[in-house]
Amino acid sequence: MARHLVVGNGKLLVNLDNHSYIRDIYFPYVGQLNHVGGQRCRVGVWVEGSFSWLDEPQWEFKLDYIEDSLVTNVTATHRQLELELQINEGIHQREHIFIKRVVVRNLAEYDREIRLFFHQDLMIDGTEVGDTAAYYPQNRTLFHYKRSSYFMFNGCSEEGGIYQYSTGIKRFGSAEGTWRDAEDGVLMGNAIAQGSVDSVISLRAITGAGSDQTFYYWMSIGSNLSEVKELNKYVQESNPEKLLSRIVIYWNHWLKRAGSDFGDLPEEVVRAYKQSLLLVRTQIDERGAILAANDTDILQYNRDHYSYMWPRDGALIADAMSMAGYQSVIAPFFHFCADTLSPEGYLYHKYNPDGTVGSSWHPYIVQGAERLPLQEDETALVLYALWKDYIRHQVIELPQSLHSNLIRKAAHFLSEYIEPSLGLPKPSYDLWEERYGIWTYTVASVYGGLMAASFFTDLFGDYERSDRYRRTADMVKDAMLEHLWDEEHGRFARGLICKDGKWVKDMTLESSLFGIWEFGVLPVQDSRVIRTIAAIRQGLAVRTDVGGIARYTNDYYFQQSGDIERVPGNPWIICTLWVAAFEIDSAKKLEDLDAPRNTLKWVLRHALPSGVLPEQLSPHDGSPLSVAPLTWSHATYVQCVCKYTQKYKSLTGSQA
Repeated sequence: MARHLVVGNGKLLVNLDNHSYIRDIYFPYVGQLNHVGGQRCRVGVWVEGSFSWLDEPQWEFKLDYIEDSLVTNVTATHRQLELELQINEGIHQREHIFIKRVVVRNLAEYDREIRLFFHQDLMIDGTEVGDTAAYYPQNRTLFHYKRSSYFMFNGCSEEGGIYQYSTGIKRFGSAEGTWRDAEDGVLMGNAIAQGSVDSVISLRAITGAGSDQTFYYWMSIGSNLSEVKELNKYVQESNPEKLLSRIVIYWNHWLKRAGSDFGDLPEEVVRAYKQSLLLVRTQIDERGAILAANDTDILQYNRDHYSYMWPRDGALIADAMSMAGYQSVIAPFFHFCADTLSPEGYLYHKYNPDGTVGSSWHPYIVQGAERLPLQEDETALVLYALWKDYIRHQVIELPQSLHSNLIRKAAHFLSEYIEPSLGLPKPSYDLWEERYGIWTYTVASVYGGLMAASFFTDLFGDYERSDRYRRTADMVKDAMLEHLWDEEHGRFARGLICKDGKWVKDMTLESSLFGIWEFGVLPVQDSRVIRTIAAIRQGLAVRTDVGGIARYTNDYYFQQSGDIERVPGNPWIICTLWVAAFEIDSAKKLEDLDAPRNTLKWVLRHALPSGVLPEQLSPHDGSPLSVAPLTWSHATYVQCVCKYTQKYKSLTGSQA
């Protein structure tokens, strides 16, 4: 499962697979709605009476992006057909327009007619019911629509615009889809179809021996026919070639904030850092939602997806992007959180990109007892990330605008949601959303959130509240050291669970214990932090050729091995990078940076060929598991590179 290539602009997101097929179109929000739903929008080639779709095994692919941009750079070669395709795809930086350029190189020693076929398999608004596909003779395009969602498709070559077209029924009765009509190289020209429909358009050109021809295909999206007609006209008048080049130029300039001094990091690590910034940007809706992942292949496992905004993921991703200098990109996230905060002052499990509450599996009642179905770290980390952003960029207008409707409300909840018998936060679900209790990671995040609230209220002259939040944070810290440190094991417990009315330590080894120093409870040099991370490094290491760090001992999610001694769980990108982050923060000399630098290179070795990072890896062959790209993986890579470059400058400066 993976989306090998993603392009977007904060309003429109398009995912492509390893054959350059569109698999997801999200609009009008990033992550909502999906108008393809994982189906294949095929691309095919006809030459000399032979037809081939690009997902047939004879095609050899190389997947990449044009450097420092969100324009793909794909090469597809078919040796038997003597063809090479150079494919570039991008989304206009401002408008709802997707553009694909295909340069077809004729490797034969004689002239040939080439026809390209582009297949549209839409499920508008997430369902195949009630769609219409029609040819529009006024501008010689083909469009699909339902209610207020319109998609117009067009293309051109040296020979002119659309050569042939057809619409038809798909996946209903015996009808497979109109794409089957393309396989003889000729389209029947059916002008309209309704219900569960698809469509195909073709372009043609004569390609000389050893030369090439360029084909363009584009899609415009809007809320009515007039809007998509205007966008189609804009592409034609502006020239799709010029628009693609402008997309590259825009993202080149966008990346200038990333800086140029990366210490001794290898060029490939720096390139992956910049690509991660771009990929994270595609997953951020301009209205504030930061999406976890938008790979719909996960639907086959539980009929739900990752196209939600988890406030935890969003806060940590926002922190990484702020660290990299992209404060303006993530500022709407904090307003999103303020607008969606519950009346009681906490954030819900997860949200849809439009701000409505997402699906959840946390119950309100368990064994007859009511339970608040929250993950408290999600609320706390938003405050923590907001404070970190402020101290970096000193944009006081942002926290000032959020002071009453986010900071004070959330801080009041955190300061009141305390288990009186322990002085710790009351039970909630852990960051993995799997178990209920009092978790060390959550406690650390609450400390960080309360300290952030104390700093903010102090900043705005509200000294009484500031003192109260700080006192509560100090109490939580003292209780954490008393109840969650385990001297016998020489490390922190994962948390406390209630058994028969008593609080019992859960000593399962957890990678998330990195939060103890990351959120400011203890300094990185504290012996308890050092011993805990040493236990993680030793006990959660995946002892196969793949390597990496697991989430926790005997992790069941996508479990690939029952050999817990060698494979405590699948290696996760974020968990492996958390250990690297500790090594960076604790480094005292340049040689101490060797290990985290190697980890950054390890991540690259386990990226998809396009550079996309998954959530986790198979411990046996390193293949991607779960979703890809995972925004959190890319953001954690960004964070580690930022930490590394800062520490490198610090160490070289101290040695000078």
